[in-house]
Amino acid sequence: MNKYDAIGLGYISVPAFLQYLRSAESCGLQRARLLQESGVSAEMLVDNNGRLPGETLQRLLNFVLPRCANALFGLYTSQYIQPGSYSIMGYIAMTSSTLAEVIARMIQYERLVGDMGTSRVEPEPGGLLVSWNCRFSDPRVRRHIIENVMASWVTYTRWIADEPDRSPLLVRFEHAPPEDRSLLRHYQQIFRCPVEFNAAHSGLLLSSAMYHLRLRQPDTLLRETLESHAQQMLSQIKDDYRLSDQVRSLLRAMIADQAPRKDSVAQQLGLNIRTLHRKLTEEGTTYQKILDGLRHELALQHLCADALSIEEIGRRLGFSESRSFIRYFKGLQGMTPGEYRQRWREDQGSSKD
Repeated sequence: MNKYDAIGLGYISVPAFLQYLRSAESCGLQRARLLQESGVSAEMLVDNNGRLPGETLQRLLNFVLPRCANALFGLYTSQYIQPGSYSIMGYIAMTSSTLAEVIARMIQYERLVGDMGTSRVEPEPGGLLVSWNCRFSDPRVRRHIIENVMASWVTYTRWIADEPDRSPLLVRFEHAPPEDRSLLRHYQQIFRCPVEFNAAHSGLLLSSAMYHLRLRQPDTLLRETLESHAQQMLSQIKDDYRLSDQVRSLLRAMIADQAPRKDSVAQQLGLNIRTLHRKLTEEGTTYQKILDGLRHELALQHLCADALSIEEIGRRLGFSESRSFIRYFKGLQGMTPGEYRQRWREDQGSSKD
């Protein structure tokens, strides 16, 4: 059983749903019938901030896939990606300075686009893997959603960077390749890089250069305004999510600008510290475990992808002294941050030989 089955298929934003709808219409299917089969009214698609249950997308795909002539429907749905397809996250991405900033904010705000899966960034020899774990367990539906997500990421990155030929080092899919091997050329046409199937996770392997790719329309003031609005939107839908997820999201937003404080997190959630502790315990975790996990994840990203000093990384993670960060990191990883960075660089170099 997929680990998400017990909590449903999540939600998809109206703009993201419209991307699939437009792709289905390009196959010759009528919108009225598509909406009828999906259980969606035209009025439900008017609000760009609206969300639809993931089951709605599953019904749409179960109707479309047997009736469209495109065996790569999900892959080619990426052609219909627009800034609005990612809701406010799309505009935050457009106003960011680098792709690294976009990825960090994507993880933080992806629920505003939909929570039908979760993103993660992990270093590995040769680059950084940006993976996506899909909630859907139906193999056919899951395949098309994953292929849409991977292709949309690449297509949108090329657009916001104004680099139409930019590609990841590698694309990985957890599912098998299409039975008709002649279809593999379509993956090459879209991704323009090696594509692996039957992988452990679906994701994009990015070089350090692509991770730090500069974007064409950075606007710090507008991005901060958009992020403030995004935080308000997240708070409005917080009841749909586990408290531990809300705490993690708040910490991710706080940690870049200030040392995270438990009382501030509790206050933003409308709780006192004692209630925060109790509710997190009921979910099988603690505030400190969440903070440690996030710090560990971000530390690995900075050490592998940035030229920041160890002292600066420690400061960004809320440590007042580099010694505290080094001691903390060694306790988790079994080596100092400097040793980990050196080993990663050696592995990256050997992967190019």
